[in-house]
Amino acid sequence: MTLSTKLSEAFNAQVNAEMWSANLYLSMAVYFKKEALNGFASWMEKQAQEELDHARKMINFTIERGGDIAIGQVNVVPTAWGSPVEVFEHVYNHEKHVSELIDNMLNIAEEDKDHAARAFLFDFVREQVEEEATAKGILDDLKNYGDHHYGIIDHKLGKRE
Repeated sequence: MTLSTKLSEAFNAQVNAEMWSANLYLSMAVYFKKEALNGFASWMEKQAQEELDHARKMINFTIERGGDIAIGQVNVVPTAWGSPVEVFEHVYNHEKHVSELIDNMLNIAEEDKDHAARAFLFDFVREQVEEEATAKGILDDLKNYGDHHYGIIDHKLGKRE
């Protein structure tokens, strides 16, 4: 089965969204490096790489299924935040938004009765549950422990592999 035009367009949009997300997380890494929070920065760099990996997987899947991919312009991302709490509020809200985008793609795959696309997208659905929980957990830690404990959280985030 070849991807429908509608689903192919959704994959294109999601590839762009994943690339935008990678740039967002790199921008956040820059912020954290400027604040000498290198563990936070390392976590964000790994997050950015993960988003690029998602884009590559989606590109490959689309091509394998006979869809068309065109790499488009990636819009500008924010470059300044007031605090680590503000950054992770943004991360948490962004991950919830990405979950909605993936859910919408899954809805199209279900409408198309495209079982291969559904199976492929379910991996992203599961991952988004984890992404939201991780972002919320870090945000909760930042709020609960306060700015006097950023060093402890920074050390913990720096251990991400």
